[in-house]
Amino acid sequence: MRIRAALPGLRPSEKRLAEAFLDNPAEAANLSIAELASRCGTSTTSVVRFYQRMGYAHYKDFRIDLTREVTREELTTSNLPEMSGDIDRDDTLDEIVAKVAMNETLSIADTARTLDTEALGRAVALVLSARRLDSFGVGASSFVGLDLQQKLTRIGRTAINWRDPHSAWTSAATLDDACVAIAISHTGATVDTVEFLAIARKAGAATIAITNFRESPLAATADVVLTTAARETRFRSGALGSRIAQLMVVDCLFTGVAQASYDKSMESLRSTYTIVHDRNAQRRV
Repeated sequence: MRIRAALPGLRPSEKRLAEAFLDNPAEAANLSIAELASRCGTSTTSVVRFYQRMGYAHYKDFRIDLTREVTREELTTSNLPEMSGDIDRDDTLDEIVAKVAMNETLSIADTARTLDTEALGRAVALVLSARRLDSFGVGASSFVGLDLQQKLTRIGRTAINWRDPHSAWTSAATLDDACVAIAISHTGATVDTVEFLAIARKAGAATIAITNFRESPLAATADVVLTTAARETRFRSGALGSRIAQLMVVDCLFTGVAQASYDKSMESLRSTYTIVHDRNAQRRV
């Protein structure tokens, strides 16, 4: 997870090392520094710089943690069909189902392990005290924002999700210190999304970012950062792992808000369920 999070800022030689570990961590962990450098077409100095960048003083400790992660992943996915690797043009539908299930299961499990509950608590407190919440994301992230809006609306919170960047920016400029802006972006580098949060922050609103990369422009613009640990395939445009990880974070945020205002939230959930159920029943008559 640490390697994936660091990928955007790595040098080309370090990226080749990262990809070797991500593609086959068990095999890469058994290579010596010299063997790894040779396989990745780089120097032993680059290997040393890489594992130090990952937070390790010694290569041995780095390899031990990699081996532990491999074991953890095997336990997490032990009930799934045995399938590894990226989606390939020759995969059968059974193989596609198995690989998507593996990808999304690990995205959720990894996000659960890395999600900062202290930051989540601060985000819950901000939403609880907000007069209004505005959210924005581009592409699949927009649907995640819409999901949050629908959930918060059901418990009586004023929430708006913007689909158009110009509308989002206009709205952000009208926010104040009683409002919260939430921006959602897997990369944390989507220009429209970063701009939305920057405008909201300048207007005085509290800002929350949901992103996969803590060292991203979006994270730098946020008061609170909620990080995912999604695994994306080469079908990145389909936003497979990132979307499911973002939805999990949104569910945790919503549940935290609902629990903190339990009685009011439960009453709102009951009344909103009743009105929809009764209207649908009347139409069937």
